[in-house]
Amino acid sequence: MIRAKVFRSTGSWYKVLTETGEEVQCRLAGQFRMKGIKNTNPIAVGDWVHFELGKDGSGYIHRLEARENYIIRRSVNLAKRTHIIAANIDQSLLIISLVPPRTLLGFVDRFLVTAEAYSIPSLIVVNKQDLHTEEEQEELQYVRTAYEDAGYEVLVCSAQSGLGISTLKERLAHKVSMLSGNSGVGKSSLINAVDPTLDLRTKEISKAYQLGQHTTTFAELFPLQFGGQIIDTPGIKSFGLIDIEREELGHFFPEIFSLAASCKFHNCLHLAEPGCAVRKAYEEQKLAPTRYENYLKILEGDEDESVYR
Repeated sequence: MIRAKVFRSTGSWYKVLTETGEEVQCRLAGQFRMKGIKNTNPIAVGDWVHFELGKDGSGYIHRLEARENYIIRRSVNLAKRTHIIAANIDQSLLIISLVPPRTLLGFVDRFLVTAEAYSIPSLIVVNKQDLHTEEEQEELQYVRTAYEDAGYEVLVCSAQSGLGISTLKERLAHKVSMLSGNSGVGKSSLINAVDPTLDLRTKEISKAYQLGQHTTTFAELFPLQFGGQIIDTPGIKSFGLIDIEREELGHFFPEIFSLAASCKFHNCLHLAEPGCAVRKAYEEQKLAPTRYENYLKILEGDEDESVYR
């Protein structure tokens, strides 16, 4: 058996890189254990696998190593199935935009909840700062305060002007990082700015609808020239949460979890319970309103991100 890391997944085929640096096209062996797997993709980019070479030169994957971690979302087309975005990552970088196509903060919060639930550190990268109007600059200040108060680092960047690119390179160096975000937020442009040797394809924003156009159609891992690896993922429109209990949700909002220690009841859901420290902080404007209000939306099980702030 040959050990290798999956760096590209296109459905039934997986491109892997062996420990000796050889690239091999693989597919699942006939006896690969699928029992109990509810994911649309049993193998994800970042996975370590063991395969055998066939007579045709392609590989047949027989075994998947246990994952250190992974990040997952509800499948878009199959409500009862899940999709693993990437596995064995050191950190996730959520790329967002405050100019069209604007990233909704509800999307941000749902993504961060999942990353917290799977113990994956996250950074928020605000791209396209060079296009900000005065109003969007004010919104940027709110976003920075809301998420920095929650314990997240917020990087402000521009792939066009070069703002923040050196800091972004420092954060990516010598780590396996997953980059995610809506279509059109400039993931590929940022990656090209960080490491021009990758030369990823980019597209213009659709002028008719101010929507992003997909340039990445499948997840792929790239080595960085200055050390480290990034996993570029397709732009996603929504982020369906998986298996998070109501009683646990507050644990995945760091600032809410911290405030909850002062609630009168240990099982407080921070709705209208007496002695709720979270609700008190919200009413006294000591807690970012969008964070608390999006917490309530998730608690209610609302999957429509357009209703989030």
